[in-house]
Amino acid sequence: MSSLFLLEVPLPGGSESLDGLFTKLADTAKQANGELIEVQVSRENGLAYAIIEHRSSEVVEAFFKQAGVAFNEVAPVRLVGAELDDIKKKKAGAQYLVEWDIPQGVTMDQYLNRKKEKAPLYAQVPETQFLRTYVREDMVKCLCFYDAPDEDAVRRARAAVDTPVDRLTRLGE
Repeated sequence: MSSLFLLEVPLPGGSESLDGLFTKLADTAKQANGELIEVQVSRENGLAYAIIEHRSSEVVEAFFKQAGVAFNEVAPVRLVGAELDDIKKKKAGAQYLVEWDIPQGVTMDQYLNRKKEKAPLYAQVPETQFLRTYVREDMVKCLCFYDAPDEDAVRRARAAVDTPVDRLTRLGE
């Protein structure tokens, strides 16, 4: 059974391009018998957020280390608010990333129940589209992706669902 893993990869400096990084991530995932699902880039944070589908975090970690890909850690994540097959088909980016450091003591079930309860409130901010969230299984944080005209609209959407913004970043190359 496959799982999803988050790798936060420092952006390349010097002559290595983002295209080169994306190719390396995709090739390494494939060599490990996994799949690169998506990569979102935050120049502000100096990171590429890569989601890898694979059966084992240990194998992902070993293959990416062997390939010389620097990353912070391999963190198991759960996709919320979207279907994996849809993300695979679209391969589309997002405009904004909100990182939320989940308060200690919140369980995955509590998080998921709250998300389900609050999600309809996004309709109060129609100019902002919630796309998906990756919740770390260790409940340290979640990454929420949005399309919106500006940061203000994302903040209004987060306020509508009564969820804080710890870090808000414009994505893209």
